[in-house]
Amino acid sequence: MIGAAFRDTLADAKAGDEAAFTRLFRDVQPALLRYLRLIAPDADDVAGDTWLQVVGGLERFRGEEQDFRAWLFTIARHRAVDSGRSRARRPAIPLEMTEAEQQPTISDAADQALEAVSTRAVLELIASLPGDQAEIILLRVVAGLEAREVARIVGKSPGAVRVAAHRGLRKLAGLTALPDAERAGTRPGVTH
Repeated sequence: MIGAAFRDTLADAKAGDEAAFTRLFRDVQPALLRYLRLIAPDADDVAGDTWLQVVGGLERFRGEEQDFRAWLFTIARHRAVDSGRSRARRPAIPLEMTEAEQQPTISDAADQALEAVSTRAVLELIASLPGDQAEIILLRVVAGLEAREVARIVGKSPGAVRVAAHRGLRKLAGLTALPDAERAGTRPGVTH
């Protein structure tokens, strides 16, 4: 979150200051991608479309930082739905990959790999929840949106959002509290 400097950053971004827009982008992009990876198979493309729409509408946007985040995630959800409809109308036909494309890529740094592994593990846990709970948790926790904003985005009441978030978080807590052996389907001290 940008915090107290948000108004100035937004005003500068509206005036065409690239550094200010970059600050807005860097603040929200990681959470946006985590959210989109849950709801859209083409998350990077949808994020790009989202930012294009944000750039086009930035001059008309009015509000505080939470309003900006809610606006951006609403756009992202709409772009993800549009992308899904488009994919359904035009199914992809896989092409053969060249030998160079089949070669594994090497990560840039060890910290990026560790961060990706831990992020992936968390996202896998969240993805194991029912779809509405997973989406709501990502919007509430990762995007930092209030229940009323999430309710507007997902088309539910704020109470339903709070209940779904509570149930999902309780289920996640139960999953992470299990000993490794129990998660693997065995009980400690019992041999098969």
